[in-house]
Amino acid sequence: MSHVLPTGRRLGISMMLALGTSLSALGGSPAFAQQGQAAIPSIHLDIPRQPLSAALQAFSRRTGIQVVYTASIDAGIISPGISGDFDAMTALSRLLSGTGVTFRQSGKGAVVLAKASANITLGPVRVGGTVAHENPTGPGVGYVATSTMAGTKTDTPIMEIPNSIYVVTKQLMQDQQPQNVAQALRYSPGIMAESEGTYGNGSAHGADTGIIQRGFSTSQFVDGLMTNSVSAGETAFLERIEVVNGPASVMYGQTTPGGMLAMSLKKPTDTPLRQVSIGFGNCGRYQATFDISDKITKSGNVRYRIAAIGVTQGTQTNYVDYHRVGVMPSITWDIDKNTSLTLLGMYMYTPGEGVASQYPRIGTLSPGPYGQISRSTFFGEPNWNKMGDKDAMFEYQFKHSFNKYINFSQNFRWENSDRHQETTYVKTGAVKPTIVPLQPMDYYTNTRTIGMDARFFGKFNIESVNNTWVIGSDFRKYNYNSHYLYDYTTTPSVNVDNPSYSYTPCYSWAHAGCQIMGSLYNTQYFQEGVYFQDQIKWKRLSILVGGRQDWVNMKYTGDSTSSNQNVNNVKTTQDYLSTDKPQPQSAFTWRAGIIYNFDFGLAPYFSYATSFIPQIGQTDYQGHPFAPLTGKQMEAGLKYKVPNKDILLTAAAFHIEEDNYLISDLAHTGYSTNAGRVRSQGFELSANANITKDLRLIASYSYTDIRYAKTNKTAKRYDLNTSSSYGTAVSQEGMSVPYVPRNMFSFFVDYTIHFGKLKGFGINFGTRYTGFTYADSVESFKTRPYVLFDAGAHYDFGQAFSVLKGLNAQLAMSNLANTYYETQCSNSVCYLGQGRRVYGNLTYNW
Repeated sequence: MSHVLPTGRRLGISMMLALGTSLSALGGSPAFAQQGQAAIPSIHLDIPRQPLSAALQAFSRRTGIQVVYTASIDAGIISPGISGDFDAMTALSRLLSGTGVTFRQSGKGAVVLAKASANITLGPVRVGGTVAHENPTGPGVGYVATSTMAGTKTDTPIMEIPNSIYVVTKQLMQDQQPQNVAQALRYSPGIMAESEGTYGNGSAHGADTGIIQRGFSTSQFVDGLMTNSVSAGETAFLERIEVVNGPASVMYGQTTPGGMLAMSLKKPTDTPLRQVSIGFGNCGRYQATFDISDKITKSGNVRYRIAAIGVTQGTQTNYVDYHRVGVMPSITWDIDKNTSLTLLGMYMYTPGEGVASQYPRIGTLSPGPYGQISRSTFFGEPNWNKMGDKDAMFEYQFKHSFNKYINFSQNFRWENSDRHQETTYVKTGAVKPTIVPLQPMDYYTNTRTIGMDARFFGKFNIESVNNTWVIGSDFRKYNYNSHYLYDYTTTPSVNVDNPSYSYTPCYSWAHAGCQIMGSLYNTQYFQEGVYFQDQIKWKRLSILVGGRQDWVNMKYTGDSTSSNQNVNNVKTTQDYLSTDKPQPQSAFTWRAGIIYNFDFGLAPYFSYATSFIPQIGQTDYQGHPFAPLTGKQMEAGLKYKVPNKDILLTAAAFHIEEDNYLISDLAHTGYSTNAGRVRSQGFELSANANITKDLRLIASYSYTDIRYAKTNKTAKRYDLNTSSSYGTAVSQEGMSVPYVPRNMFSFFVDYTIHFGKLKGFGINFGTRYTGFTYADSVESFKTRPYVLFDAGAHYDFGQAFSVLKGLNAQLAMSNLANTYYETQCSNSVCYLGQGRRVYGNLTYNW
């Protein structure tokens, strides 16, 4: 029996469907494309991974192409899906990629499917003189993405951008099952994903993850707009993550020279998507998600999508739990063929944030009197241990094409985040080998952000020179309020050998026995920028130039009072300097780069870029605001795209300098000080490859040497075993910046069996190496390097049992050997990394 798939209204029992659209109007398959044929129009397709029969139906509806095949061909076969602008035959080739099925044109103008010969893998093809590429914000193909919006705010092949861009694809996230953005970035070049902000417990933090990029703290952008939301860390809502290494201020404003992270939220698909999953894991983890997208109108010009998650779990630390529920609905309206509008909303409730405190350095990094401290030990107070978040977001994306020369795009987002925490933190300067003193506190913070980016863009040619231009403007209004209460009534502590907890909270101003200090802070700023960019392409040579002017007005106010002004010399209102008048800052940033694509796939490049970021809401111990950070980078590299293969290799060398770099003020706890200029230099190697239809691989190596290049700061060194300072103060100039590993290496490989009795079964394995880091600014001592192993397995039941089409099982394990390691240490405390994590799920697609 043969199947015929049309534009279609029904799928009969016999699966015999017909349609009358001629294939010749849209072009031929790779086998019969004619040399010199005119360029064929492309169509936007967004067909998710699903059974091949369903994918072919969606293809027929969108293109009007007749597809004929025998019943044996689609039995248990899953199509990888596609997302982007394609001509019809390239789209069909992509849908069949890795399935073992090929196609040909019949004499009657139809497409006929057949089993491919052994070892044939269908991939990107050239049809009618053009090469289609993927949706630059879509999930990518396997472990490879070839186009991006993040680097230039235009749909540009990665091979034509003269700086480092790496993509974490949807397939990679699916295979590794990361529970937050930091975990998803573990295999990315130039990224230190596990730092102070992650605390080793795997909670889905958002913009406060402490991720380090080329030695600098990084910023997170969602759909092109900077975010401070906790929801930014929820991978269940993300389509993909992009790492843009190096200064990105020209297109995004306030970013450090290390780079930025760009994330794309899930949006309605062109074809139906229906997915539910249930999951389980160690530490009592239970999770459920669903992701559903379909058309609302008969024509499909209005479509919706709803993604949701619910999760509860314990963590590796006693008394620390993690709970979350969230939902993200979206709707897309194709108003006409040139205009579209997408609306997104999100609400996230995280009553348990799952964050543990620091651990004493003696007993973790250094030998302790009672041996190694267990990861399960809780250095806090169980009856004063709450942390929760509420996040809400609204976003719209509007696009309109005036003609082939001029287009318009506008993104807008409003977000609001509330956090309330009742906790204790370790008094770092008073930690002893057997006793850890604690400071109880109660704080509430609210962050509200409004942001918008609007730009005109298009293309024009001057003889043989192609220009892709962008002119745009963006703004961001940010308001941060915080209220802190510190309880100095008692001094609770935890015994390292035999933890016991007896703290009684005392937070009443009216109670004569309570000794409380309260602080109120408010930070406001308004940032606006205008930018331009031109991508000039002549034959195989591409030149990128751009510039931006930023204006920032900010206000910072602080107030403090105490129920007992003599307690611990707490500060009064008069001790704070309030900058309640706007403090304007402005800067011009620019970048230029050149890249040449040889016909055999190699592309050398060179670029120069500058950065600017105001020091918002940070002051020295006297309340004086800091000067803005300004940076510059030179980068040279090679990119190699293996011809006709999904294999992308990159190498990059960089030299960065940044002025007004901040470090901790050792003389005034809780404050920062200006360290002067730092210099970061190094190189990165990476590979993203779909080697065959069965084998996928990513690998990277990063070398980062970041030092204080020019500073007048000095400090005493600390003894590793006693935490006591010794000797005279030494200069920090020439010393390594702490917490940044010099060497990192990783690789991850996944193999799926497509034959025999194990058809549909796959396994994967990964290794991550992180080198030592220094603990302070004068290289007193180092943390230990560590190697971690990850492994997993997955099984597609539909490959062996047709009745179970769409059912998949997966198991993902990180830190397989349960290695004990420190992600960061100071002179008195350390942060411990995540122990063995096991997570499994069952997913059903229909």
